[in-house]
Amino acid sequence: MRIMLTVNGKEYVRDVEPRVLLVHFLRDELGLTGTHWGCDTSNCGVCVVRLDGVPVKSCTVLAVMADGHDVHTVEGLANGAELDPVQEGFVACHGLQCGFCTPGMMMTARWLLDEHPDPSEEDIRTALSGQLCRCTGYENIVRAIQWAAAKESS
Repeated sequence: MRIMLTVNGKEYVRDVEPRVLLVHFLRDELGLTGTHWGCDTSNCGVCVVRLDGVPVKSCTVLAVMADGHDVHTVEGLANGAELDPVQEGFVACHGLQCGFCTPGMMMTARWLLDEHPDPSEEDIRTALSGQLCRCTGYENIVRAIQWAAAKESS
C-alpha cells in the first residue's frame, strides 16, 4: 500500500506491506532508530511516539494507520543543536541510565508538558504509568520532567 505521512515535519511517501508496524517503518524504512522496539507485547512503552500530538505505542499501530497523519519521534525533539527542555532535564537530573526507555519517556514527557505545563508529581507518574524503566526507579525521571516544567515556566 502507498502511504504518505509527515514525520518530524518532513513528508514521506512510501510503499509498505499492510502488516508493517509503525515502529518498524520508522526504524527500518526511515532510519529513525531513536524509537526503540522492546517487549513485543505493548507493555514496556519504549516505542512511544506522538501521532497527531498524542503519545502512542508505535508497536500497536500499523504504518498504514499513520497514512495522512503527523508523527513525531525523539529525533524531532531538539531544534537543531538546541535541546528540548525535556532532553536537558534528563541530562541535568540524570533521568536515564541505560537509555533504552528514554526516548519513549521523553516523548510522553513532552506531551505532558504541552498539555499540562505545571504537572504535579502525581500527574507525571500517571502519564508515565504505561512505560517501564528497569534502571532508574523513576525518581530521576520525575525530577527531570519537573526540571523541564520549571525551565519552561521561567
